[in-house]
Amino acid sequence: MKILALDTSTEYCSIAVWLDGEILSREVLAEQRHSELILPMLRQMLGETGLTLAQLDGIAFGAGPGSFTGLRIACGVAQGLAFGADLPVIGICTLEALAEAAGGNNVIAALDARMSEIYHAAYTKTVDGWQPVSGPTLCPPQQAPLVRGRSWMGCGSGFSMYGEALRTRYDGCIKHVMGDLRPHAREMIQLAEPRFAKGLGVDPADATPLYVRNKVALKEKER
Repeated sequence: MKILALDTSTEYCSIAVWLDGEILSREVLAEQRHSELILPMLRQMLGETGLTLAQLDGIAFGAGPGSFTGLRIACGVAQGLAFGADLPVIGICTLEALAEAAGGNNVIAALDARMSEIYHAAYTKTVDGWQPVSGPTLCPPQQAPLVRGRSWMGCGSGFSMYGEALRTRYDGCIKHVMGDLRPHAREMIQLAEPRFAKGLGVDPADATPLYVRNKVALKEKER
């Protein structure tokens, strides 16, 4: 199976190719240049692997939560490429990708959502993959959904920004924190491959970002 994955949900831009079990990936600090960098990166990666879009079995993208603009870029690029090559697409949750990167069996994933809030989800790994204990949500770190047990790993920029508040909230449940982890196309493609193999890809027209936060700013009267 041959799959392409891309992510622009943070200040970084990453791509990966699944080539019959081998993963090739690349990442750059894009800041605000995602739309400028993503297509040249994709062309270079495909050129290095000798693949064309028509030889792919599907395209995965970082669906969110994350930067509003970044999510729209990733979804739009995946849709455009997939339409042209008649390929299915799969959106991968950035928080699930963090859990995959963390390497534990019980993972609390948190991304800094700014405005003193985090994007949060908690997962447990089973033989069928990651199962959400609490699904993606937006909340202040002091109100993060609670979990049971004391063998959890915490990961993501939410922990680097609000580590003290989250450790207090979880009161001994977390044994290890990896605050420097960020969503990456490498883990997204690992999550996407078995889903494509099961025929779970969707028509590009049905691909949508996972925003979680519906409003970026509050009006003055709402503050």
